[in-house]
Amino acid sequence: MSEPNPIFFDMPGHLIRRLNQIATGLFREHMAEIGLDVTPVQFAVLAALSDAPDIDQATLATTVAYDKVTIGGVIDRLVAKGLVDRRPSTTDRRAKALRLTQNGVVMLDRLRPQVRVLQDEILTGLSVDEAETLVRLLKKASMARDEVGRETA
Repeated sequence: MSEPNPIFFDMPGHLIRRLNQIATGLFREHMAEIGLDVTPVQFAVLAALSDAPDIDQATLATTVAYDKVTIGGVIDRLVAKGLVDRRPSTTDRRAKALRLTQNGVVMLDRLRPQVRVLQDEILTGLSVDEAETLVRLLKKASMARDEVGRETA
């Protein structure tokens, strides 16, 4: 006789949290293998700044779906690592403009192929069609929540 599964095993919140644990663990493993000290949110920040140099911290926080206070610490660590430059904004003297340093560009170029490979590992066990469907549904659910009101970490 098999043991019954606890009811939370079928709950989306539990399954999303579990898949996030898996994704974060795989990210850490991949970064350790190539000798880099970068977190998933730091990668997201680097990628966002590559796409939109000179954005301010509040805009960056919205872009990567992170709260404004916590993103400040992430930026501080990236500045300390020499990957991000923070300078006064030319359009708003209260804000700081953020951009990748040359070291940040090199780091991001090194990270991108690793992160692409990692995506397939996160979805091990799914067919290509299933993986595409899951990503489409996750985007749909996330965008629906964004319309109601951004929920961040």
